Amino acid sequence: MAIRERLSGNEAMAVAMKQINPDVVAAFPITPSTEVPQYFSTFVANGQVDTEFVPVESEHSAMSACIGAQAAGGRAMTATSANGLALMWECLYIAACSRLPIVLACVNRTLSGPLNIHNDHSDSMGARDSGWIQIYSENCQEAYDNMLMANRIGEHPDVLLPVMVCQDGFITSHAIENLDLVEDDKVKAFVGEYNPEEYLLNRENPIAVGPLDHFTHCFEHKRQQAQAMMDAKKVVIEVSAEFEKLTGRSYGLFEEYNAEGAEACVVVLNSTAGTAKYVADQYKAQGKKVAVFKPRLYRPFPVDEIAEVLAKYKAIAIMDKAESFNAAGGPLFTDFTSALYAKGVFGPKVINYIYGLGGRDVKTDDIEVVFNKTLEIAATGKVDTVFNYLGVRE
Repeated sequence: MAIRERLSGNEAMAVAMKQINPDVVAAFPITPSTEVPQYFSTFVANGQVDTEFVPVESEHSAMSACIGAQAAGGRAMTATSANGLALMWECLYIAACSRLPIVLACVNRTLSGPLNIHNDHSDSMGARDSGWIQIYSENCQEAYDNMLMANRIGEHPDVLLPVMVCQDGFITSHAIENLDLVEDDKVKAFVGEYNPEEYLLNRENPIAVGPLDHFTHCFEHKRQQAQAMMDAKKVVIEVSAEFEKLTGRSYGLFEEYNAEGAEACVVVLNSTAGTAKYVADQYKAQGKKVAVFKPRLYRPFPVDEIAEVLAKYKAIAIMDKAESFNAAGGPLFTDFTSALYAKGVFGPKVINYIYGLGGRDVKTDDIEVVFNKTLEIAATGKVDTVFNYLGVRE
């Protein structure tokens, strides 16, 4: 029987970590992710876990400690946001190429500069090609559930890659919602123990982690890493199906909402998807149908499945809460349009909106602007501007 509880997104992530009881948690505080290790440290102090909690001097040190712990054969976890993730940058690549399935709770916040503590996706989007699996969460329940699945995904022998679970800073990280928690014993049975075949403290099979890797082997190692990312997609599907049997909560590579009969579709990540669903319901009541497509798994990018699903729409608006500064669109936009093109899907007209940078509030009437434009394009087939900004004072 599920445990009904009221938790914020940060506390939900910390509770998931408590139930998993990792060997090491190393962390440094940064708004808005500070509460995750803060809550977890109380579980350590109260004896509710036997984790080695390492309060380090920087986020670079936090990821370095996690790399050392995971390479030694332990299960390591951490949390960070924005500039903290940026300070980890070189270590993110090292963790991924070393095939260390560390789990990181990323509480999305604007990456400076200018200095700003509020939510957008510039931090995790900047790290999207670092070799980490990326999973995004619309609400507190999803943040909790995704944390429970992350170790199973990353530690799978076909994967062995680190996993980043993302949620929106303040919007969900500090919002209190009703959640259904899984019982501790069921979490432990679902996640299981971490028993790597190769690790530094195994005297019977000595290995090196992070050695100099010249052109004689580096390319092959990168190819193996890329294959692991490709294989991660099927593992995400398998683990999500098993999680559904445990909890009744269904997760896929993405969620398609209000799709039946819709010719227009809006693609949006994380908490704004909830606002978009609300507006979609209002429009449906008025006889106007707009689908909402919410990516869950962003790395690896499920090209085949996305192209197949989006091919049926006449118009698609892709919303990016991050700027790529490439004068051609945001990160979601360029990935989605590349997927459609690569799979020969040329029917839908696709436009892009950059929105919510620096925590700019996104209201229902902002979403209505996107819905109305997408419906107009679906009806006329005409696109005036592909690249747009939403809610900015020009």
